[in-house]
Amino acid sequence: MGITRFGLQIPNFTFPGVVDRDLFTRVVDVAVAAEDSGFDSLWVMDHFYQIVNVGPRTDPMLEAYTLLGAIAARTKSASVGTMVTGVTYRNPALLAKAVTTLDIISGGRAILGIGAAWNDDEHAGYGFEFPTISERMDRLEEALQICNLMFTQDSLSFAGRYYTLNEALNYPRPLRPGGIPILVGGSGERRTLALVAKYANACNLFGDVETIRHKLEVLARHCEMVGRDPAEITKTRLGGLVIAETSAQAERKGREMAIARNMDEERFRGYVVAGSPDEVCEQVAAYLDAGLDGMVFNMHDCQDLEPVRLAGQTLTNAFG
Repeated sequence: MGITRFGLQIPNFTFPGVVDRDLFTRVVDVAVAAEDSGFDSLWVMDHFYQIVNVGPRTDPMLEAYTLLGAIAARTKSASVGTMVTGVTYRNPALLAKAVTTLDIISGGRAILGIGAAWNDDEHAGYGFEFPTISERMDRLEEALQICNLMFTQDSLSFAGRYYTLNEALNYPRPLRPGGIPILVGGSGERRTLALVAKYANACNLFGDVETIRHKLEVLARHCEMVGRDPAEITKTRLGGLVIAETSAQAERKGREMAIARNMDEERFRGYVVAGSPDEVCEQVAAYLDAGLDGMVFNMHDCQDLEPVRLAGQTLTNAFG
């Protein structure tokens, strides 16, 4: 198996009736319920404001790596990572150090999720430079080179266009001999998937079944150009999940999610897997048949632990 089969992303920290003092306890409850029910990876967003498709920008948002370290200390087996870190937010060497620290805390369960960044609002608010997409992609390529080397070399000197390192050290080392797996998020056919083929252990995509099938064909062509076997890359899709014991219950919960996230019918159907356990398994099977190795889900009702448990158990029982 690759770096994940089924993952749960926790996309928000707005839990009705939960005050800030108790917020982390509830997040841990969700993470432990997910792990115990069969999810093999746990993810949080790397954002400083809530994103528009999930909730108001003023909703609570916890810093990703501080939170992941704490989650790692309270879980046992699930991998932990961001879905995904924005390359503009941290110097790549510092990022490699942070993820290595997460690897040590978790006993070798860290994943580095990284992408080109997109949220201009929080860049402006925090004073981060927000370059053109071309420059952000160039920065991402340098960051991928740096992180791969920081995970595997005793010291690193690097002279790129955007980043310079002079015998940078990374001790303690990552626990896995081959270094920490790197997942690149994004579906761009010209640059992003080319970077996946060249540098990454995993990629995460978006879209319906036909879109996913097309993106994987593009990735396969990029792999062929660099002489790489696409099977070496774990391929996942991030989307929403609505699950309930009956179709009628799932339909009601789906409407609630669509309203809360301001989704029209087309967007909901292209992003969310929804239904009873049997219906969810049928939809997941279609994505796996399209060529995915796994899927990562976020759940609008993850503050309630029973849907999380039902989801994990359903997926594990059906797909192993």
